[in-house]
This record gives sequence, C-alpha cells and structure tokens, in this order.
Amino acid sequence: MINNKQLSIYDSRRKGTSELDELREIFRYRDLVVQFVRRDILTRYKRSVLGVAWTMLNPLGTMLVLSVAFSQVFGREVEGYAAYVLSGLIAWTFFAQTTNAAISHLIWGGGMLKRIYIPRTVFALSALGTGLINLTLSIIPLIIVMLATGVPIKSTIFFLPIPMLFLMMFALGVGLLISTIAVYFADVAEMYQIVLTAWMYLTPVIYPESILPPEYRIWIVRFNPMYHLLGLFRDPVYHGVIPEISSILLVGAIALVMLVTSWIIFTRKADEFAYRL
Repeated sequence: MINNKQLSIYDSRRKGTSELDELREIFRYRDLVVQFVRRDILTRYKRSVLGVAWTMLNPLGTMLVLSVAFSQVFGREVEGYAAYVLSGLIAWTFFAQTTNAAISHLIWGGGMLKRIYIPRTVFALSALGTGLINLTLSIIPLIIVMLATGVPIKSTIFFLPIPMLFLMMFALGVGLLISTIAVYFADVAEMYQIVLTAWMYLTPVIYPESILPPEYRIWIVRFNPMYHLLGLFRDPVYHGVIPEISSILLVGAIALVMLVTSWIIFTRKADEFAYRL
C-alpha cells in the first residue's frame, strides 16, 4: 500500500514563476547538484594518470609559460612576477571556466529538460560547484610559487573566502545571463569566447595596472568589474593586506547586483528553455 503523504508529485499548474520558487526548487534538488558536480569531476579525470592533480598543474603550467614570455617586459615592474600572474590567473580561470561550463551544461542538458522536470539553475550551480573545487585546489600551487619566489605568506590569506564568495556570485550571475541569451541566440556561446579573451587582456591579469596609460586606465578601472574582483582577490594573497572596507562593499555590490539581476532574468525565461534548446 502506497502512502500518499510520501509521494512528491510535480504539477506545472501549481508551480509559481517567482524567483523564490526557483530557490525552493534548488533546495529540493540539492542532491542533484552534488551528483552533477561529482560527475563532472570524475568524468574529467577518469582516464587521467595524474587525476585531480591536473587541476593544480594546469594554472601552474600556464603561469610558467606567461612568466617566461612576459617576465622581461613586466617582471621589472612587479616583484615576484610569477606569484603575481598566478594569483590573478587562478581567479580569472575560475571565472572563465565556470561561465563557459554554465552555458555548455544548459545547452547539452536541453534534451533532459524535454523529458523530465528539474530546476534550470541546476546546470549553472553544478558548474559553479565544480569550479569552486578547482579554484580551492589551485591555491596550493599558488602558495608553493609564493614560497619559491620569496613572496611572504601572511595571515591575511585567511581573508580569501570573502573575495572567493564575491567571485562565485559574479560568475554565477554572468553564467546565468549569458546562458539565457545563448538559448535564444546560439552564436552567443561562440562570441562569448572572443569576449572572454578581450576581457582578459583588458584586465590586469598578466601585467601591472601601472603600465596602463592614464587616459585608458580610468576606463578599465572604473567600468571593468573583473578588475575590482581580481584586486580584492590579490590583496590578501599577493600584497598581504586586507582590502579597504570601501573596496569590499563595492565588489560585494557589483557581485550582488549581477547575481540578482541575472537570477530574475533567467528564472522568468526558464520555462521557455525546453522548447528552444
């Protein structure tokens, strides 16, 4: 005999359209998010000899290439150039990989959306979870490089979870927004790769802010959210200082506005995704 109280039946007529409904659904399907993250990690390193170690070796290898290529150009301007590059690179890589994965997961998950009901934000959240694991592991080679290059490791490194939280919020917001646009315009996913490349070179990831001409610096500094996010991430790690409260509030506001705005847009369009993917 089946106990009706134990049944969880989905009725589309009862489902609201508000953003809070999506939050409640995400809480109900939290185990699915965990399974998606687990699948991504296992699939990525299933046949790899080094396994998860590639998560640490990938940014380390990129840093070595960039350091060799640009140390003679920018190394004189920045002490411990390798640590400077890696501290910005791992934050940027997290942002780029998370937003890309959010788009691809939603597009490739279109067939699933046509067969069963799951909250659409599951795809972006699973991409965020995978990216967070990679970002956390990437801090290990960063500490090693800092020790090797003589950059002091200070207690301010324990402030790092705050900029990581803001970076997660901003990445999730951008991922949701670009995913929504990509559902309607498929070319956006390819164009986003070009935007990311240009965005990276407009952000002081591999070069110091001081080399920018004053007339360009003001535009890049004021209107580039990733400049502020990377600065907040670098300060406690590379510079060994706690950011000023004004900087923390500014970055928090940028991340929150992006996340809330994108969440509203995404959830209001989510019911149309299954018909367009």
